[in-house]
This record gives sequence, C-alpha cells and structure tokens, in this order.
Amino acid sequence: MAFKRVIIRRVGPLSWLLGPKGKIMYWLITKYLLTAAVVVLVSELAKRSDKLGGFVAALPLITFLALIWLYVEKQPEAKIANHAWYTFWYVVPTLPMFLAFPFLLSRIGFWPTMLSSVVITIVCFQLFRMVIKPFGVEL
Repeated sequence: MAFKRVIIRRVGPLSWLLGPKGKIMYWLITKYLLTAAVVVLVSELAKRSDKLGGFVAALPLITFLALIWLYVEKQPEAKIANHAWYTFWYVVPTLPMFLAFPFLLSRIGFWPTMLSSVVITIVCFQLFRMVIKPFGVEL
C-alpha cells in the first residue's frame, strides 16, 4: 500500500497512468511513445524531403499500429476487421482537403487554411455519407 502512495505522489497529475493495482501501465506508455514516434518521423522526413515526407505520411502507419495494438490486446477479429473497414471509408472524404490545402495556403495563410481544411473535410464527409448510404454503408 505504501508503494502505491509513493507512485501516486511521484506521478501526480499523471496518476491516470496507474492501473487498477497502482502500477504504472507500461503498455499504454509504450503505445503512446511508438505512435508519437511515427508522427515525429514523418515531420522530420518532411523537413528533408517533401516527396519522402508525403509518401511516408500517406502510408497507413498509424492504422497499422492501431491494428497491431488491437491484435496484441486480444480484441476479436471482427473488431480488428471493422477498424480497417471504417478507416477506409473515413479516409475517402478527407482526400479533397489535401488538394485544397496547397491552393489555400498561399492565399489565406496557415491557420485559416487549417480551419478551412477542417470545414472542407466535414462537408465532404457529410456529402460522402449521403452518397454511400444507399449502398448499405452506414458511417
């Protein structure tokens, strides 16, 4: 019991990282670090090469990691398959944003372009949802 109190005092605001028995959830921390490493890798590659950075960013690395995490955590195959299925359908309406972003960036600046990209994605998602609903795909 004293060990648990020491960990909570040392962790403080990060006490949510403690599992039910007061032990730090190393698996969760590992998942965060590996996933963050992918994002850092992409941004560092993009600094050196636009094409390479774009190529690596386009790879479904985060999705692969999510699928691996689900598998390692012994989630049912149906859940893992559903994750891949829905990821496909959620990626499609984001694609127009990647075309609009370079066009808008030089005209309205970075932050307005980011906000416009979010709006474009939401609008495209809603339109896409209406288009695919008759085909039996519910998002």
